[in-house]
Amino acid sequence: MQADLLQALATLLSVKHLLYLLGGTLLGLVVGILPGLGGIAALSLLLPFVYGGDPTLVLPMMIGLLAVTNTSDTFPAVLVGIPGTSSAQATILDGFPLARRGEAARALGAAFSASLLGGLFGALVLTLAIQFARPLILKVGFGEQLMLVVLALTMVGMLTGASAIKGLIMCGMGLLFGSIGAAPATAEERLTFDTLYLSDGVPLVIVGLAMFAIPEMIEVLRKRNTISSLPELGSNTMHGFRETLRHKWLVLRCSALGVFIGALPGLGGSVTNWVAYGHAVQSAKDRSKFGKGDIRGVIGPEASNNADNGGALIPTLMFGIPGSASMALFLGALVLIGVEPGIGMMERHLDLTFIIIWSLAIANVIGAGICLFLARPIARITLVPFVRAAPFM
Repeated sequence: MQADLLQALATLLSVKHLLYLLGGTLLGLVVGILPGLGGIAALSLLLPFVYGGDPTLVLPMMIGLLAVTNTSDTFPAVLVGIPGTSSAQATILDGFPLARRGEAARALGAAFSASLLGGLFGALVLTLAIQFARPLILKVGFGEQLMLVVLALTMVGMLTGASAIKGLIMCGMGLLFGSIGAAPATAEERLTFDTLYLSDGVPLVIVGLAMFAIPEMIEVLRKRNTISSLPELGSNTMHGFRETLRHKWLVLRCSALGVFIGALPGLGGSVTNWVAYGHAVQSAKDRSKFGKGDIRGVIGPEASNNADNGGALIPTLMFGIPGSASMALFLGALVLIGVEPGIGMMERHLDLTFIIIWSLAIANVIGAGICLFLARPIARITLVPFVRAAPFM
């Protein structure tokens, strides 16, 4: 196994393979910054180009794209309060208040360093899972998955403020809105009122913009000031990096949560994000600053949603069961390039499996490095008068 692992690394470190990996990583970073796209849309656009391609080339490109989308989506979440993807929803709760206090660079530094550590942890667990995880994954059924979904929904309701009842009521309202559209199993239309537009459900991006972005933009435009209340950025990204190291046990616990939930088919980063945020709140001695700009509310979710990718790849590669919606597309891409996922892949294409693992780890390093380098310059958007920045948003 060690020889195969080293051989896969040697293959991936060739110039041609690294260029494909870098191209996918850069595309993933751009996609994550733009709210509403996400890894699913970007990967679907890549599918025609990977058909019949060399697996050792196109796999690093696809993994590079998927690995860093949950990294760069932190930029809009922290700076303007808009989740770049559904995996960044919980990050807004403390990331955006930090930006408004003039600590955007600190928040981004902590987020990207936590994403890096979480992504590497996910890649490590994926490596170990090839040997040990098969019996555990097979024992997780629909009952256990339902339990985790209910846990995530309960945490969303309980973390919305002082009144848990109001939070749970609004959580129920969210479930009601989420049921609009065609039923997945029967295709029966629900609450569409004979409107064709609602047959696909209420788009998450539009809901996010309506609830978070547009009210905030109107409020800042009305005051004619900047997002940040201070004229300087304050702490730099390295301060955020040190904060992440100081909360290393929180990073480890949330990364483990991300891998575990990611390995359960059908849940995805949105559930992982909220469960990790709930754990960060519940494990803190002083919870008074959460929701007002506590750095732990950024570190926990960001560590988990990057570790989620490593977990989601476990059932995808080992059993041919997609761990998330983006992994379902990735499964289709594997078929297009002539690779059959499942136990057979572990036996006949172990080299490709290790290329995927190394690609996941290296893409996280590249993506987090680029984001950390750009964090402070991009954070300056919070110092720009909003009347000038608003037309571009």
